[in-house]
Amino acid sequence: MKKAKIRLCVNQALGEGQTVPLSREQAHYLFSVMRLREGGAVLVFNGRDGEWRARVVQAGRRDGHLQVELRTADQQDPPDLWLLFAPIKKARTDFIVEKATELGAARILPVQTEFTNAERVRRDRLQAHAVEAAEQCNGTFVPEVCALQKLDNLLSAWPGNRQLMFCDEALAGRSSALAGGLAKAPWAILIGPEGGFSDTERLHLSRLPVSHPVSLGPRILRADTAAVAALTVWQQALGDWQ
Repeated sequence: MKKAKIRLCVNQALGEGQTVPLSREQAHYLFSVMRLREGGAVLVFNGRDGEWRARVVQAGRRDGHLQVELRTADQQDPPDLWLLFAPIKKARTDFIVEKATELGAARILPVQTEFTNAERVRRDRLQAHAVEAAEQCNGTFVPEVCALQKLDNLLSAWPGNRQLMFCDEALAGRSSALAGGLAKAPWAILIGPEGGFSDTERLHLSRLPVSHPVSLGPRILRADTAAVAALTVWQQALGDWQ
């Protein structure tokens, strides 16, 4: 059997001998775009059972089937880390979701702040971007992309055991660091909108016992750059890069 180069995220349970039916979109991708034929090799994962090698046993124009043969990688889950961000322009929001998936966020939460420009997001489209990012970066986990919700509502019901890395652009150029000794705790990262946080939001955040305001360096970063920088800083200090 040829070495598999194509990776596909599926919903079905995976195990040796398991048959996996393909959706119309998956069949189109494998057989029309990638030109795979019967006997062709595919790597599949579902976010729970690790990565498996499968082969095409039926290739149709609108559907098809794979047969799972061999486990090729164990399941690797990310740390218990959420990313909260205010949506921005479409392409840059897509970028944030893709990079958050690659950098190991377990959950992605778009939030509506007082200065957020976007009033709605296409959750299904963003979830598809997360799936594609996991397929391309050899990940075995796909983070959930949540529906857009108001930041105040989210903070009002904030779980008391989840630490919050509050990336505050007002601290640009000042020295700040993540709290030590909390590597095992659930965490979240909050990135603000292009217009920054309002005074009311800052007050709300300052009253949260689990809030940790941090600076991302001497310059104020664009929201998409800040998301990548914050995830990198957290992973290096407290995540699975250590």
